[in-house]
Amino acid sequence: MRVLDAFSEAYDKSPEGIWYAPGRVNLIGEHTDYNDGLVLPFAVPWGVTLAASPRQDDTIRLISLQAGTQTIDSLEDAHGWARYPTGVFWALRREGLPVRGADIVIDGDIPEGAGLSSSAALEVATAFALNDLYALAQSPLALARISQLAENDFAGMPCGIMDQATSALAKEGHALLLDCRSLASRHIPFDLPAHGLRLLIINTNVRHALADGQYARRRQECENAAKHLGVPALRDVTDLAGALALLKGDERKRTQHVVTENHRVEALIGLLRANAVTEIGALLNASHLSLRDQFEVSCPELDVAVESALRGGARGARMTGGGFGGSAIALVSADRTESVEATVKAAYADRSWHPPTILTATPAAGAHRLS
Repeated sequence: MRVLDAFSEAYDKSPEGIWYAPGRVNLIGEHTDYNDGLVLPFAVPWGVTLAASPRQDDTIRLISLQAGTQTIDSLEDAHGWARYPTGVFWALRREGLPVRGADIVIDGDIPEGAGLSSSAALEVATAFALNDLYALAQSPLALARISQLAENDFAGMPCGIMDQATSALAKEGHALLLDCRSLASRHIPFDLPAHGLRLLIINTNVRHALADGQYARRRQECENAAKHLGVPALRDVTDLAGALALLKGDERKRTQHVVTENHRVEALIGLLRANAVTEIGALLNASHLSLRDQFEVSCPELDVAVESALRGGARGARMTGGGFGGSAIALVSADRTESVEATVKAAYADRSWHPPTILTATPAAGAHRLS
């Protein structure tokens, strides 16, 4: 294992353990998490592997096989990618948990820039490691909340809890229905091969930058709309027509997306419970149109990926993740996979765009200790 060899070479000792946490893709329920809504993600078969041992001082030594080395003597020293694992130390200490330093080596295989939550995987892997190394006895959900706190308040990205919860709680062969208000969750069987289906992830290879203010702006618009409507969050809007009559501009459009997207999650769950997996495509299509037109977080590369996938025979497709680049997903019959891939790649070539990377996603297990 690369991470084990790298740890032994760097620190001249064996790690006390090795942990793994996956990235995620969201089937449906986009930008609903920070509106106290419903989401339906699943873990992908790519993630972060982390080898670690505790230290007797507070120094954090970080080696990433992809991104380099940082030694953190003071939490304020962390910069760039190191703010995500360092933030977990900060969050645990802020919660009063007895965490000192650690020697860490990180290896990851989540496709870069694909919007599959590599930062959450890194945070959750770190949290699981420190939980074991320092015998903190925290539950997977508690570690997900710690990881979200690290990203929100230390790394400065105001995300909801979906990414970290999926990485921590996912189950192989299942999607995770998560209520982002109560944090109640349920594993929903999602066996695509049994229905002759595949879920393709179409990585546009456009580097998204959610920290550029657009993500935070959307979140603020949702909070402003909820305040104007006198509800705790947009999840609480029960009369959409009445709400829209009271709002205007961007707040009106954001509200329409969030309310209808929550209903799409519920409708898709109903189809899965009815074993009607082949019928969920229309909900994916509607979600994309809403994200494009009402939430305004799509981009030309995502729109072309979705439109060309459908033209190639996909049953449904939509952008996934925060937006402004990243990936789209397409629900495809197994016998139409080659057609969909060829049509998408041809559409990109026609525009002289860098070719997309297309992967097949299967629901994977959540974070766990490897050794």
